[in-house]
Amino acid sequence: MSLSLGAPAQDAPAVADDGVWLECISCGGQFAPFDDIRFTCDDCDGLLEVRYADPPTWDDFSGEGVWRYSAGLPFEEGVSLPEGHTPLHEVPRLREDIGVNRLRVKHEGMNPTGSFKDRGMTVGVRVAEELGVDRLACASTGNTSAALAAYGARAGLETLVLLPAGKVAAGKVAQASLHDARILEVDGNFDACLDIVQNLANKGEVYLLNSLNPFRLEGQKTIGFEILEEFRDDYGRFPDRIVLPVGNAGNTAALFKAFRELVAAGAMDADEVPALTGVQAAGAAPMVEAIENGADEVRRWEEVETRATAIRIGNPVNAPKALPGIRETGGTAVAVDDEAITEAQRDLAREGVGVEPASAASVAGLRTLRGRGVVDADEDVVCLTTGHLLKDPDAAYEAGGDPEPVANSTSAVLEHIGAE
Repeated sequence: MSLSLGAPAQDAPAVADDGVWLECISCGGQFAPFDDIRFTCDDCDGLLEVRYADPPTWDDFSGEGVWRYSAGLPFEEGVSLPEGHTPLHEVPRLREDIGVNRLRVKHEGMNPTGSFKDRGMTVGVRVAEELGVDRLACASTGNTSAALAAYGARAGLETLVLLPAGKVAAGKVAQASLHDARILEVDGNFDACLDIVQNLANKGEVYLLNSLNPFRLEGQKTIGFEILEEFRDDYGRFPDRIVLPVGNAGNTAALFKAFRELVAAGAMDADEVPALTGVQAAGAAPMVEAIENGADEVRRWEEVETRATAIRIGNPVNAPKALPGIRETGGTAVAVDDEAITEAQRDLAREGVGVEPASAASVAGLRTLRGRGVVDADEDVVCLTTGHLLKDPDAAYEAGGDPEPVANSTSAVLEHIGAE
């Protein structure tokens, strides 16, 4: 297996600050991390990654949560609520039904604001403090806005969020509102919102904290560290495959970076790296299209639609990082329809794991790939679920059973449930 894309360097360049620098994945340009605000390469506009002179090993980690992994992050601590250390659930009935050797579910909905986005924000908002900015901003399908609003509030910074009008679940809008973010509803989809936020950032009006920001992904890569550590502790080995929902493809890129850093540090072998397997909704599947066509670039989908609102994205900005992550780890990508996503949401709920629709896409995708024979019966698999059930209460209500009316008496209840 080749893990060649932008392998972390071992010698810090002159621009490094305490062994940390930014590097363009396209042209290799290197930049000091905190001397100026930048989201893409000054020379070619390519995506940036954070690099470290000394990638971390398992022995470098101590503590709990995201900041347990500070040896592989730009700072020793951040703006924290705290976040991370989320459950890696066993789901025995689901494992047997799908037919794999082991199946665990990493439930990122158990973070403080109910999604994996908190991992990125604890790092990203700390960087914003370092840079001295005073207004944070993001485009969002909901979870990013909730996390940014909470962490921005924690840091005492003004927060601006742009949402596609009428397309964001009520639970997420409520979070952003209560945390005192300024909410702008745009007559357009998520990708249009992100275009606007990028323009505002380029004009110096806001500090962008979407996953285009390379520091956001540093927090998110700790998902990979946690999965590998816990799986190794439980079974003495790493999982064969990690299946995850794909929207902007930030988690795919972040996990791939975590694996490369561990390989570079000698903390795992290249042949132990799990196959990254992306899942998109059929109505918003540009990454799947690129993987299936063998394309090096993703075609922007102008029209996208799915009830899995968190992954209703037609232009995944992290595709240049994520496509190699899928291919170089021996993974794949698959699209599933909304009905399959809802059924997977119900299946997870029957195991006591409550997630929003986009989260359940990982399980729906695993079921599809197992049915096609792409995933083998002897594989050890982790499915990533990214957001809590209560993020989208309307979808949860629709997926669940209807309330049953009953008369106001004990005998009526007993009769209704068949106990008499």
